[in-house]
Amino acid sequence: MKTLEKNVAEKLLKIKAIKLQPNNPFTWASGWKSPIYCDNRKTLSYPQIRSFIKIELARLVLEMYPDVEVIAGVATGAIAQGALIADALGLPFVYVRPTPKGHGLENMIEGDLRPKQKVVVVEDLISTGGSSLKACEAIRNDGSEVLGMLAIFTYGFPVAEQKFKQAKVKLTTLCSYDAVLAEALSTNYISPDDIETLQEWRTNPSEWKTEL
Repeated sequence: MKTLEKNVAEKLLKIKAIKLQPNNPFTWASGWKSPIYCDNRKTLSYPQIRSFIKIELARLVLEMYPDVEVIAGVATGAIAQGALIADALGLPFVYVRPTPKGHGLENMIEGDLRPKQKVVVVEDLISTGGSSLKACEAIRNDGSEVLGMLAIFTYGFPVAEQKFKQAKVKLTTLCSYDAVLAEALSTNYISPDDIETLQEWRTNPSEWKTEL
């Protein structure tokens, strides 16, 4: 029987939501060089995978946070995922902007979130954790309680783990970097020689340099 992490890793690699190129690194918007690129929005284009992820995240919400009152998605990548989960659970949905809107009511939280409501935050991807935790901070500042955060995938950066610990936000993900590497290796997507490079990058991504 496949584990959930393995199952999700297989699906993300199959539709190229995650790409691994240790010999031809990507350049992230931050300027970082990276042997991996993740775009979980691709899952929305595949109905079976979209439903699978929705069901698994909704299941985790029910199991871990039975007293949840609102689902919040982090803009923009998790707006759709969060709305799907909220719909599946029959719960209200809001989403959190990275910065307040520049006109009108200048909202950072879009939707009807009332003080003291219990919120589960949904993300698509966890990298350094900065934008994800900024959304949690906005919800707390608005007077509501963050029960925890769920995401599809995490790179597992030590800096992110530390940030979540400091912010006292419990993070649960469907899939991890290690699970993706294991699946990619077992299917010959990458070779054993690539593993060292891929692990090296995760240890210090901002300073990682390819020797190519």
